[in-house]
Amino acid sequence: MPQTYRIFIVEDDPWFGEMLKYHLSQNPDHEVELFKTAKEVLASLSKNPDLITLDYSLPDIDGDELFSKIKSKLPNTPVIVVSGQEQVGIALKLLKMGVSDYFIKNDDTKELVWNAVGKIKETQDLREEVKSLKQQLDEKYDFDKLIKGNSPQVTKLFEVMNKAAKTNINVSITGETGTGKELVAQAIHYNSPRKNKAFVPVNMAAIPANLLESELFGYEKGAFTGAVGSKPGKFEEANKGTIFLDEIGEMPLELQSKLLRVLQEREITRLGSNKSIPLDIRVIIATHKNLAAEVNEGNFREDLYYRIVGLPITSPPLRDRGNDIFVLAEYFLKQFSKENKLDTITIDKHAKKKLMGYGFPGNIRELKSIIELAAVMCEDNTITEKDISFIPTDKKDSFVTEEKTMKEYNKDIIRHFLDKYDNNVLKVAKKLDIGKSTIYKMIKEGEL
Repeated sequence: MPQTYRIFIVEDDPWFGEMLKYHLSQNPDHEVELFKTAKEVLASLSKNPDLITLDYSLPDIDGDELFSKIKSKLPNTPVIVVSGQEQVGIALKLLKMGVSDYFIKNDDTKELVWNAVGKIKETQDLREEVKSLKQQLDEKYDFDKLIKGNSPQVTKLFEVMNKAAKTNINVSITGETGTGKELVAQAIHYNSPRKNKAFVPVNMAAIPANLLESELFGYEKGAFTGAVGSKPGKFEEANKGTIFLDEIGEMPLELQSKLLRVLQEREITRLGSNKSIPLDIRVIIATHKNLAAEVNEGNFREDLYYRIVGLPITSPPLRDRGNDIFVLAEYFLKQFSKENKLDTITIDKHAKKKLMGYGFPGNIRELKSIIELAAVMCEDNTITEKDISFIPTDKKDSFVTEEKTMKEYNKDIIRHFLDKYDNNVLKVAKKLDIGKSTIYKMIKEGEL
């Protein structure tokens, strides 16, 4: 149902006031009240009208004073002044004071007021829409709305993200593919003082090496064959905001020195130009690689590494997040059902157990695909064990190719066997030939 739009008409000429009230009442959404004196309308301002039309010449108070009193109580309510005399000086003065419009009483006044009310309503609607969208944006990027889960790993992640959002420190996000590193970067940006400026993501691995420099720093017309015009780079697009350099470990060595200079000097120069462009920018990087190891192997510049590492944040793998698997599964299931207009679908306990026993090498991204497929394949709106199909992969020896500490490998091995043997600590201790106290200690300390 349309919302009622309340209009006050302040007019001491009975005929003109009734004519204006009748005309504005032709819109069924308008609720119009007529007042003949300033005293009457001032006593009714508590009704919070959406708009007021004001006769400039009233018997009990002059227009300037009445307008000021209205604005002191309702600063955001638009006021249209209608005058019986054409006085340019008064019109200019009132417009400077904040009057929305000024009209002279004549045969065209009712149409002019009608059109002015329409434009004011349109502007108010746009402001409300912007306000609503801004509120939705703020809510959308709340940490717990963007990143689903309540495990200790996610709680710790939120704590570090909150610290990052309060400052301009560079942030380096590490984690396996599919753990949501870009979501972490977005959440930091949209909860920081830069949230109203651009967030510009750049996937280094997706851009050919010969195009990366021009993509990052921009170019001028004629800078190279095919440069038929000028184009700003990603750093310019992100000026005053945040640039997110994803998979930075894939950046060629020769370009790393140029990135280092940009970060040191806080300025860029487009290809084919001698003009420096100053930058006010926040840098967030992400990688699935161990950058420290890449430095030792000569694949990544040590000076650039120390410049960009800033505040390190680890996006935890899904297999370490316990019951977050169910939280995310329910979220993806609800989202998929809504998008495809499906009835409510549930996951039975056997399907949940199967999910918990899986390692999710593709992490959150893989879980989303598994749940969506299960929603399509299930019957009677219930996902059972047979509906859960894990995505095959040709990746071999992924366990040993991941760069981890021995402690982390031990933890993964014990967790795997606990999942396999239904958390039977004694059986796992026997299978692995370790003391059960070792496992209990790891559980007590939150490592498992």
